[in-house]
Amino acid sequence: MRITFISDTHTKHKQLSSLLPGGDLIVHAGDISSMGYKHEIESFCTWLNKLDNYEHKVFISGNHDLMFEQDSEKAREIWSSYKWIDYLEDEQMSIQIADGPEVKIYGSPWQPEFYNWAFNLPRNGQELESKWSAIPDDIDILITHGPAYGFLDRITGGWENLGCEKLVGAIKGKKPKIHVCGHIHSGYGHIFDGDTHFINASVLDERYYLTNKPITVDWDPVTNELVFI
Repeated sequence: MRITFISDTHTKHKQLSSLLPGGDLIVHAGDISSMGYKHEIESFCTWLNKLDNYEHKVFISGNHDLMFEQDSEKAREIWSSYKWIDYLEDEQMSIQIADGPEVKIYGSPWQPEFYNWAFNLPRNGQELESKWSAIPDDIDILITHGPAYGFLDRITGGWENLGCEKLVGAIKGKKPKIHVCGHIHSGYGHIFDGDTHFINASVLDERYYLTNKPITVDWDPVTNELVFI
């Protein structure tokens, strides 16, 4: 499968169009907008829906995408009107490419409390643990907005890990083949721990300039081998 991962476009999605090589799947790990305004969501969904070089197009929301939490019905009215995109919020979907194996994808927008934004839960509370315990055991690709603790979760020049401790525990237990996130822009990159490919796909830097390229890979869902394109 050829997959492109992006995150944290913050209304600048159109700047990526020439950087997307096409493939079987494109995944956006949240923060499509600046504040979750209606026109921002419509603009993103229109853009994603019109991408004709990907067979499957999946996204989740992030802490900036306020409408998805504060007025979820209105958000649903918007994204569900677009035929060729899928939105996941604590949900699973499956795709199959040609005669390959079924690939199971799960998406969730939650993260440890970060100012007064969307989809925030107390870092040490049971609510986050319950969100991650709902992740099925046989997921191939896990999409969350925030990173797991210790994996691509530091700001530039910072020493503190900002990812979720409870999420990394869930990942270590459930062992998805790929975990893709964003949220911490300067965490952009890839780490493989022997079981899971951790990918932070933030395309903007901490100043909200487009500095990072979309991450495109050829991935074997059987062997979990991954080649960067």
